[in-house]
Amino acid sequence: MELTSCNFKCHVVFKTNGQLESLISIPRSQARKQPDDSNMSSYSDEIDHNITQLKQCTTIPPFINSPGVFQGDRNLLEATLPRLELLMFAIFFTSHVFHFILKRFSIPLLVSQILAGMILGKAGLGLQADYRRIMFGIDSDQLFGTIGGFGFQLFVFLNGVKMDLSLIRKTGRMALCSGVLSTVMPVLFGAVTTSIVSSYLGLLELDKLSLSLVMLVHSMTPFPVTCSFVSDLELTHSELGRLGLSAALSSELLTQFLACNALLVGIFYQYHYRGALKTVAITTAFIILTVFVVRPAMLWVIRQTPEGRPVRDLYIYFIVLGALVSGLIFQFIGLNMFLGSLAFGLAVPAGPPLASALVEKFECMVTGVLIPLFMAMCTMKANFREISFDKKLTKGAAIVVTVVSLTKFGSCLVTLFYYRMPKQDAFALAFIISSKGIVELGAYALISESGVFTEGMFSFLAITILVSATISPIFVNWLYDPSRKYAGYQKRNIMHSKDLCVLACIYRPDNVTSTINFLQALCPTLESPVSVCALHLIKISGRATSLFISHQKQKKSLSSRSISENVILSFSNFWRNNCEIESVNVFTAISPTKFMHQDICTLALDELASFIVLPFHLKWLVDGSIESQDSRFRSLNCCVLERAPCSVGILIDHGNQVNSISRESSREQSLLVVLIFFGGEDDREALVLAKHMSQHRNISLTIIHFVLSTGEIKSDWEKMQDSDRLRNIKPDFKEHREVKYIEETVSDGLETSNKIRSILHKYDFFIVGRRKDVETIQTAGLDYMNEYPELGAIGNLLASMETTERYSVLVVQQQISL
Repeated sequence: MELTSCNFKCHVVFKTNGQLESLISIPRSQARKQPDDSNMSSYSDEIDHNITQLKQCTTIPPFINSPGVFQGDRNLLEATLPRLELLMFAIFFTSHVFHFILKRFSIPLLVSQILAGMILGKAGLGLQADYRRIMFGIDSDQLFGTIGGFGFQLFVFLNGVKMDLSLIRKTGRMALCSGVLSTVMPVLFGAVTTSIVSSYLGLLELDKLSLSLVMLVHSMTPFPVTCSFVSDLELTHSELGRLGLSAALSSELLTQFLACNALLVGIFYQYHYRGALKTVAITTAFIILTVFVVRPAMLWVIRQTPEGRPVRDLYIYFIVLGALVSGLIFQFIGLNMFLGSLAFGLAVPAGPPLASALVEKFECMVTGVLIPLFMAMCTMKANFREISFDKKLTKGAAIVVTVVSLTKFGSCLVTLFYYRMPKQDAFALAFIISSKGIVELGAYALISESGVFTEGMFSFLAITILVSATISPIFVNWLYDPSRKYAGYQKRNIMHSKDLCVLACIYRPDNVTSTINFLQALCPTLESPVSVCALHLIKISGRATSLFISHQKQKKSLSSRSISENVILSFSNFWRNNCEIESVNVFTAISPTKFMHQDICTLALDELASFIVLPFHLKWLVDGSIESQDSRFRSLNCCVLERAPCSVGILIDHGNQVNSISRESSREQSLLVVLIFFGGEDDREALVLAKHMSQHRNISLTIIHFVLSTGEIKSDWEKMQDSDRLRNIKPDFKEHREVKYIEETVSDGLETSNKIRSILHKYDFFIVGRRKDVETIQTAGLDYMNEYPELGAIGNLLASMETTERYSVLVVQQQISL
């Protein structure tokens, strides 16, 4: 047997019919050396895969179109275009037949595409000689592989566009640690395992390289895989999905950084320092150009795009062209071309209008047409008849994959347990981070084409990806409760927030004044800064799809009058007149009413809001009668209370609209605020908010603590927490003369109701806790006639009183704990 150092050894014979007959000897690798006698047994295990001989005929020059079966003697499928169309039809038909069955079990389309490739590949229809001759010819591989690789490049670019680098900062240490450790720990344990297995099995140098590459690829947490996984399970706007994406993003950045350094080291050894210096110089210049030229240009494009209008097609075409050129540049300097497209995609500002326009225009073509072809082409090369665990290399690969997978899953799980994530959600997130998909399969196919993997080893690795992509979504759906989609795993409430971020929702124009006046009363300071996000919610009308606008990004309006002009101007003036406010951002969401809670909760997650302010659905006249009510907004408030990732307050204007105050106002314009305190989580949250407001020089705060005349009946722990929180507040009474503390003794709910009614005329603003499902003697009987359960017993009492007194009420609910 002859081992040559070339990639292809061809014996050619020209024929009169214009065809070229080739006898091609393909060595597994030019790096494999002739083994000595001691390694002959190991060598003989792989000898069948060292050289594969194919005898094929191809046409020079190849022709694309066929004259048809009725107009010539050529075979229709000898033309490349009909062959491509036939393969695409077979892939789409087969994959969707599988998906029609598997989607009932929440198994993503990716699995069906892999199965379609296996059916159409060497292990399926490839067993038939004529089919194998047509679909696995040299020109077929080049054609299908080129189109699939182009699709994968666009896929990587679009995933770079979807990446929001601020996710790492927003989700905190838990996501960062889980992402980094789920990559580093498998590499460490996998490296040790690879070394031990290689020594124990007596593998050759090329086989050791194969196991090392398997270990590295299986240790990755590619962002495109996690993004597709989360999107398929409809978890993109959930806290669990955000954590998974953030962990994958941190892991992806670490992986790409290490990969670039490894490639540079390889270039240094191959071309010495001059080649490495050229690569470093070009890469640095590319990064500087992208950060300081390309990204500002994209921000300029966003500013030039009118609100509610799409981005001009010319800008979109230039961006896609830039992504392709970036890949070409990285290919030219010896780096991975997909890395160039990914880096260019990261320069696109996340979210609407630019990133969403790119995704909307190209994702359908990429994920619907090109990626299925790429997936099928990867798995069509798998030959499962070649899998044999009697062969040392396959056995070693199985051991390495098992160790790396368990280490990755376990390291992620331990990290999440350390941060006290609920067990079920921790297991679900570990499955999300550990899932495998298109990136790993593409990497293995690329390595296999280079001759490093045997056919049996690649087939085994394809099976492992298929198994991972199948069982991960099943377990995630079984473990994760979608009703807690927006439930937070971190403390996002007023009590535990050093920087208070308030999300103020606007339903109607008359909500603006009362909301801004309440925000003015929060009294931001250097020690306790406040940032504000205002969300104007508009019912969709005259549009087929929802629209979300960030007025900080899109400065240009479609006309002289923006759809939310009054809201924008009001909050701009508010920020101008309150320089202590850290930031004010205004957003507009145009969507169906039944989906508005998703806009609110998603924005609260994105902006790390600690408190959401919702307007009450009723509006009163000056005489105390109801002017209008909207049951749709009442349902919206209930949905937000059930799902919010942070604390929530419902602002009720009982004909008062919260007096406008400022630091320059005189003492005569002070706001009289009262906190009604019974105890419990919601009341303690309201107490912290009241303390925040009491720092304003023009606010007079009174805390009324309702206690039982016969002694309280309450759990010791709750009583200790209430006492501790009150004890922390009381020292402020001496510093602020405008803060008073009063204890009222009551025996039942009726007496409580009478006492509250008697003080309606004394105060402008009431703060109460919602206290849902909390039963105490002080409020006994008040729940029986609860007209507005979303307000709690005391909130409902204040909102439903028939009185001509003018006052406002804020009902506070602390973040729901998991």
